[in-house]
Amino acid sequence: MAIRISPPTITSSFYHLSSISPFQSPHSLSHPSISSPTTTTTTTVRSLNLHQSRKNPTALVPKASSTAEFSPEIADVLGDVNIFTASGDSVAFNQLWDQSEGIAVVALLRHFGCPCCWELASTLKESLARFESAGVKLIAIGIGEPKKAQILAERLPFPLESLYADPERKAYNLLGLYYGFGRTFFNPASAKVLSKSRFEALKKAVKNYTIEATPDDRGSVLQQGGMFVFKGKELLYAWKDEGTGDHAPLDDIINICCKVPVA
Repeated sequence: MAIRISPPTITSSFYHLSSISPFQSPHSLSHPSISSPTTTTTTTVRSLNLHQSRKNPTALVPKASSTAEFSPEIADVLGDVNIFTASGDSVAFNQLWDQSEGIAVVALLRHFGCPCCWELASTLKESLARFESAGVKLIAIGIGEPKKAQILAERLPFPLESLYADPERKAYNLLGLYYGFGRTFFNPASAKVLSKSRFEALKKAVKNYTIEATPDDRGSVLQQGGMFVFKGKELLYAWKDEGTGDHAPLDDIINICCKVPVA
């Protein structure tokens, strides 16, 4: 179902944001954009419960988003996953960056129809020059078909060459990223979206938003994202979003990238 609407009007009402939806009720997997109302303290390493994916109940992340909790072979396991460029070409994960010494920021966004996905993509785009000057490759992956990625790339806009699509959420499942109705709508971590700076960034990012970017697989709208930094196959940083809009602090990402010597 494809419905075109005008760009969403953002007000100070928290739940108004979740009204940007192609669905009519929670029972029909209502479109998640922002979840619930209290802030939490965030750190580089966070102790979280294991997400048991429907498709992959034995996710690689045992208990946390600490890098120590990931298999040392996580890059090799991810390497076998095929996703798509925004142009529609299939590409193996191990082809996304130099697996020997290359430094990569791998941002797993929510689905392409989520306003918070657009906000994070906009923030990453603004930091792209800084990443490139440090020799860091930015890889932004969203949920949905390549045609949905193209909508975000054209309307935001966002550089097509840095954007990828994972319609089956293969990488998300392997990394044990969170999924579910409660995570999407009612997690306290999402309240940080209501800070003045975040709210203004969100309004700016959704200026040309369209709900047509929502993936055809409506179950995908309940998937959360995360942020990972690799040097070659070594995982330097891991962050799993606790709820909608719970992004990794970009300053942390940049500090890690700048401290790592580029080969």
